[in-house]
Amino acid sequence: MSRKTCILIGAPVDSGKRRTGCLMGPDSYRTAGLAEALADLGHRVEDLGNLSPAEHAPEPSDTHLHQPNRTIGWTNRLIRAAEQAMPRGLPIFLGGDHALALGSVAGVANHAARVGRPQFVLWLDAHSDYHTPETSASGNLHGTPLGYVTGRGGFAGFPVIKNPVKQRNICILGLRSVDHAEREALQRTKIRFHDMRQIDEHGIARPLQAFLDTWAKENGMLHVSLDVDFLDPSIAPAVGTTVPGGATMREGHLVMEMICDSGLMTSLDLVELNPFLDERGRTAQLIVDLAASALGRRVFDRPTRSFS
Repeated sequence: MSRKTCILIGAPVDSGKRRTGCLMGPDSYRTAGLAEALADLGHRVEDLGNLSPAEHAPEPSDTHLHQPNRTIGWTNRLIRAAEQAMPRGLPIFLGGDHALALGSVAGVANHAARVGRPQFVLWLDAHSDYHTPETSASGNLHGTPLGYVTGRGGFAGFPVIKNPVKQRNICILGLRSVDHAEREALQRTKIRFHDMRQIDEHGIARPLQAFLDTWAKENGMLHVSLDVDFLDPSIAPAVGTTVPGGATMREGHLVMEMICDSGLMTSLDLVELNPFLDERGRTAQLIVDLAASALGRRVFDRPTRSFS
């Protein structure tokens, strides 16, 4: 693939859920050698360090939501960071919990609209994250990013979504934990979603290739949001939302290599890593390896061979 400027943006967001620990994620990716892996592939790497949330109001006492105002502060900061990074290269947002995508996706969508291209989102996750603050029973805002960036209501106090991502431009792979309210809402959308049963029956390549083909025809910009719980917890234990039956290591690498083959990924989230729950850094290292696959690492290149 073509050489890129990869811009590492640490986003130690830990306000999107009640179980703490994701704030240690960005530095764990650095310790696992993310910058070195990308540089070895020939990419230029800029590390902007770790961000902090924008100024925000004190947390209210009359809501079931967990730290909504801190999450609003993070959303404001990350929208601006995404808008600033996109013209310069390929931003990689190092999480932090999945609430960071409230800002990263909104920001890259603003940039896509500015340059006149459609924004596409590939959501690799055990959960659909299509809640709103009003429908979330847990009050954990890491379950709301796709609801927010598609323009659903109920996000009082959050930045107004200026450029909602079209539902048909979103594909979710790996679903296996979706509650009733979210499932009912999701089934009324044009979002493409594929649970693990569909993947078991038909493989992971077919639905992904269909999505990538649509995106390529429209010259879209592709944001990939990789949640650790997309993977089976037997290979990626460092996540507070483990759901058995996830993607295997081979499926994870296949997805990332297909993204690389498409050649047009423009931004990436690496989220929900909780190093406190890891085993000798194995999950952080696996996510670094997957990111490297998305940006060109191969066991072998695949030229056409002549046997004559």
